Amino acid sequence: MTAAIEQMLQRYACHEPGEYERALKEIIQEIALVGLWRAHFFERAAFYGGTSLRILHGLNRFSEDLDFTLFQTDLKFDLSHYHNSLRLELESFGFKTEIVKKEKSSVQSAFIKMNTVQELLKIGVEEGKIRGVHPQTLLKIKFEIDTDPPPGATIDVRYLYQPIPCSVKTLILPDSFAGKIHACLCRQWKNRVKGRDWFDFIWFVGKNTPLNLRYLESRLRQSGGLTNENLLTPNSTVEMLANKIEQIDIEKAKQDVLPFIQDKESVAVWSKEFFLSTIERIQFL
Repeated sequence: MTAAIEQMLQRYACHEPGEYERALKEIIQEIALVGLWRAHFFERAAFYGGTSLRILHGLNRFSEDLDFTLFQTDLKFDLSHYHNSLRLELESFGFKTEIVKKEKSSVQSAFIKMNTVQELLKIGVEEGKIRGVHPQTLLKIKFEIDTDPPPGATIDVRYLYQPIPCSVKTLILPDSFAGKIHACLCRQWKNRVKGRDWFDFIWFVGKNTPLNLRYLESRLRQSGGLTNENLLTPNSTVEMLANKIEQIDIEKAKQDVLPFIQDKESVAVWSKEFFLSTIERIQFL
């Protein structure tokens, strides 16, 4: 284990195998961002989504995936050009990594894969603490990029300080809030509900983050979530959210997010009445 990894691991108070695995994933995510920075990836793309909120803004829930968006549409963009930079960066910190490419429509994706037990042992986790983890279990982190992004996003620059200082392009928080509202309204998960989206929604409102209404409209029109010619307004946004909240299975939403948060009581208040009250607090930009 390198000194940098040891220092990063000290941020966590781990006792159970799952806690060590989540810590390892977050360390891998941050090293991956360094690798992308070295490869000049952020000259063309921005980091957004739950993991960006976690790493760059202190969101109080764990997030699994690395999500990116190009600054402008480029359907010929090839994410695999950055695979080698990612692999080399992770290997420089001692992690044996495989990167497997996936692809779907205008969203390209890949998985960083490594053996969970081997890598936990490398970062100093005692063998007795991970006896319940199967020796062949793979630790997987998906990273994907939207090569046909909706127009109107504003780019910000944030800085990481571990494992080494680097800069990361991201969306400003009002645009990230718009992306999260879009996910709450339009994400299709069959009969499931992604409670993580609603947890993040509460986080944005709690931080008094204003919502970029025009960027939300841009995302909704591109995805087909808004088809009429009328401009999206604060009232129509609140109405859409209220209609969506009436359809939510609150208990399923809680069950989805509980594995990703430490304070389980933070969702005890969740109810349709709670969410309906919360949407009245949204500030619009």
